[in-house]
Amino acid sequence: MNYPFRAVLSPCIGVCSLDENGYCEGCHRTSAEIARWSQMNDDERLRMMETVLPERESGRR
Repeated sequence: MNYPFRAVLSPCIGVCSLDENGYCEGCHRTSAEIARWSQMNDDERLRMMETVLPERESGRR
């Protein structure tokens, strides 16, 4: 049998400090998103990685 497997790894890069907006300087997640990451399903994680976090990162420039 062939099972579809998608592991969405954490965006953490080890730079763990929140900025004035409450976003992590390294991964651009909020503390609530970081805490909830292990409970998110792959679809939620993928949305964060492909949509939410890139938008936040581009807004910082």
